[in-house]
Amino acid sequence: MTNKISQLTAAAGRVWSHPWGHRIRIWAAVVLVSLAGVVIGTMLLAQSQIPVGPFRADMSISPSIQGGTEVDIPPLGSLHLDSHDGPIHLKVALGSLDQQRTEALIEDPTAISAAGQSAVDDVTKGVLKLGLRALGAAIGCALLLSALIFRNVRRVAQAGVLALVVTGGSLGLAVGTIRPDSISEPRYEGLLVNAPAVVGDARRIADNYGRYADQLAQLVSNVSRIYTTVSSLPVEPSGNTTRILHVSDLHLNPTSWNVIKTVVKSWDIDAVVDTGDIVDWGSSAETTYVNSIGQLGVPYIYVRGNHDSSAIQAAVARQRNAQVLDNSITTVNGVTIAGIGDPEFTPDKSETPPAADANPADVPLLASGQRLATTISQSKTRVGVAMVHDPAMAPPLSGVVPVVLAGHTHKREVSLLPPPPTTTDGASASPAPSTPSTQPPEKTRLLVEGSTGGAGLRGLEKEDPTPLQLSVLYFDENQTLKAYDDIQLGGTGQSNVEMQRKVIGLEPEPTTDPSVFNGVTPGIVPSR
Repeated sequence: MTNKISQLTAAAGRVWSHPWGHRIRIWAAVVLVSLAGVVIGTMLLAQSQIPVGPFRADMSISPSIQGGTEVDIPPLGSLHLDSHDGPIHLKVALGSLDQQRTEALIEDPTAISAAGQSAVDDVTKGVLKLGLRALGAAIGCALLLSALIFRNVRRVAQAGVLALVVTGGSLGLAVGTIRPDSISEPRYEGLLVNAPAVVGDARRIADNYGRYADQLAQLVSNVSRIYTTVSSLPVEPSGNTTRILHVSDLHLNPTSWNVIKTVVKSWDIDAVVDTGDIVDWGSSAETTYVNSIGQLGVPYIYVRGNHDSSAIQAAVARQRNAQVLDNSITTVNGVTIAGIGDPEFTPDKSETPPAADANPADVPLLASGQRLATTISQSKTRVGVAMVHDPAMAPPLSGVVPVVLAGHTHKREVSLLPPPPTTTDGASASPAPSTPSTQPPEKTRLLVEGSTGGAGLRGLEKEDPTPLQLSVLYFDENQTLKAYDDIQLGGTGQSNVEMQRKVIGLEPEPTTDPSVFNGVTPGIVPSR
């Protein structure tokens, strides 16, 4: 047995010392170093950024046995395409959203129809550029690595040639096995699992927007013209008047900013208050949408909606004229405003209504409203306005503050909140209002704004798009709401603006949709 082992050891030694054995070892080392350089170079440097429609897309190549393409669309998820074979995997991540490119795309109906082909061309150019970058990165890294290890020009050249063959062959195999039809059979992950059901809606949205966008410029100019009619009406409070513009639920509609700017200028607005849902998904790609806040030229007070993430809230706070209220209080031109953000983040609209017998302390919306009511009651300054996103947060504020502003429902409503329940000893169950205790609890008027963004793209899913709605509120020097103007920009086929001025205390006061009620002709403003 010992002799056999000795014989095998001697044979292995002869093979190891044979010139061919030495060559094999050298070639194996060259192959390993070259492949290592290809992998390292591809992983580190085979990346590029290209514009795809309104997005900035990050493209990268990585080694893979199965090949294929992955498209990441944060925060919706990703889709996977069986686009090609070979040891190369292509990843496309849609990153930041360019606001100017987005506005140009939406404002031009012809650009919407051409966006698909443009995106294909952009991706094709990006893939070619990325392939050349990957080839150069793989060869360069292989040459550098072999030079550090072998310190031999011949070995370095061999490693470079081998890297060229491996990388070029892999790219050639991927190109030769491209399956264009794979884009029609993607595999979805994340929220995009519902994508097949959304495609039909997206097509209807594009068709409807082509008709709707043609009228928006005319609608905005009508806002200015109708103001010349209402400015002479003697219904504004006397003395120092503060004009506050209430907007809500912009939902990424770039046209909303044009409307808001027009109203701010025409009505001489002192401040804009936004009751949330300024975007759709709360993703980092949507943060650039709020940059238009800085162009309004007046204070912008904002509370977070259920579609707005903490990243969106932080982006709003970074605007030089914006102030975020989250269980906090501020004063603008003599009017003290309190506000709190929506406690729920449900951009996919997965909302579960509370049970009828649920404890209010266990209902996030009511609990948040109660927190704000406590903050207001403890304030040393009288609070005139409270801001929430969901009207379901308003009940705890009854009797605590005279006016509550909300949004969320995409439907304008005005009502008086029921008085707070009383305990067995006759005391109110809500926190004491920030007024002297000798005064009775004041009535609380709830003003729910419609969608200033026309519910975003969701509003175009129907045959008649959701109208754009916003309101101008008039406060006197005592923070008392004296009147409000409800403005509505019509939908498809209605190139007009409806406006209704309502004076507080005059009957009848509507409890729902104050822009349309008996005795008011659309587009005509009634006098006092």
